[in-house]
Amino acid sequence: MTTQEEDFRIRLVALLKDLQQGGADDGEAMFLLGSLAAGLADDLKSPNWVAAKAAMTPGTRDDVLRTFQDQGNRHHREGRAKQAYAIQALAMSLIAATLRDDDAIAAGEPLLDQIVAAAEANFRRAVPRPN
Repeated sequence: MTTQEEDFRIRLVALLKDLQQGGADDGEAMFLLGSLAAGLADDLKSPNWVAAKAAMTPGTRDDVLRTFQDQGNRHHREGRAKQAYAIQALAMSLIAATLRDDDAIAAGEPLLDQIVAAAEANFRRAVPRPN
């Protein structure tokens, strides 16, 4: 039997592998990821996703994860796989930050955050913040 941490590690590796093998080349999915990351960072008055994630209180993180779960499941049910994929990536980034005692997760978190940061930067170039 696997623990929740082992299950998460397996899922994180699968997500990173998928991103490496072409997921990061899916312009629509990466635009959605960047849009979601930028929107959350703006809502939390942070300059970017990584800063927003670092500044979140445990309560805020839990609220965001509940929202991700609800919205991700709804998008998946309704056939919007790319939206669900973007939500999954951000949720995994948040969860990974809580499991840094695991060496594999600690190594995977910055790799995922680099992809999120690149998607967010591309989104912000395409859709600048209003003045």
